[in-house]
Amino acid sequence: MTGEIGEIDETGEIDEGVAVLRRGGLVGMPTETVYGLAGDASNEAAVRRIFSVKRRPPDHPLIVHIADRSQLAGWSAHVPASAAVLADACWPGPLTLLVPKADHVLAAVTGGRDTVGIRVPAHPVATALLQCFGGGLAAPSANRFGQVSPTTAGHVRDDLGGDVDFVLDGGACPIGVESTIVDCTTSPPQILRPGGIADEEISRLLDGATEGSSGPTRASGMRASHYAPRARVEISETVAGATILAAQLASDGLAVDVLDPTADLVVAAQQLYVWLRDADTRGLDVLVAVLPPSFGLGHAIRDRLLKAAGRG
Repeated sequence: MTGEIGEIDETGEIDEGVAVLRRGGLVGMPTETVYGLAGDASNEAAVRRIFSVKRRPPDHPLIVHIADRSQLAGWSAHVPASAAVLADACWPGPLTLLVPKADHVLAAVTGGRDTVGIRVPAHPVATALLQCFGGGLAAPSANRFGQVSPTTAGHVRDDLGGDVDFVLDGGACPIGVESTIVDCTTSPPQILRPGGIADEEISRLLDGATEGSSGPTRASGMRASHYAPRARVEISETVAGATILAAQLASDGLAVDVLDPTADLVVAAQQLYVWLRDADTRGLDVLVAVLPPSFGLGHAIRDRLLKAAGRG
């Protein structure tokens, strides 16, 4: 499968994915950010199975994916003005909006909170699946909790094996890091997780936004340790510092390499999780990562690297 909707329709794979979802199964779903482990967001058994397969803490909220902007009101008790502005400007795309949940939204989806994260993905395979399914899909990243997110169908199969019922192969994810999450229930709105849409763009659209405060997890990806390979990740602000640290670690007999994502942030975001996975494939003990500048996609890459190092 190449990711073109016409070809997918010809193979019947979208129909097969919908059938799996309607009987309460789980589908590996490509999006423009990462692959999601999708289940019917209105089926409590399916939602609970997502948590079980991922080994995810039950209080860690899931994001509900919908087919288009018009469905937002059906999942929210009311749509805050900031959410309306961002949805109109950024959907479909790599943006999740935290809004007051509608009464029907399962507590299992929201981790018992009175808010729910909603997004409209931009990937053609996800769009086709959601349109044919007709409802919302809870879809966290299709990997075990806390580990490196998947950006190819092969990653999903490697990570979850038979625990996922069906995988739609939409090719490599074109963005490669998760969606930006904005809490639209606060004033001013808060950016809880940097992602595929730059913090600067969110602030421009809203005429200001703040970084999310610490405390209990309100959305996906807010824990201090996340996105972690088996190799230890160390952090440096500069290439020179990373080179010195790597040499010191290598002198102790450790298998070490340096990851410098600063040359091209678009490519770095696309390849970040591939590089982290490759560290384990190569048997590295330590990966020393250079942090990119806090601008554009650099916000998201820094966040993922710091969390991979347990310093988020």
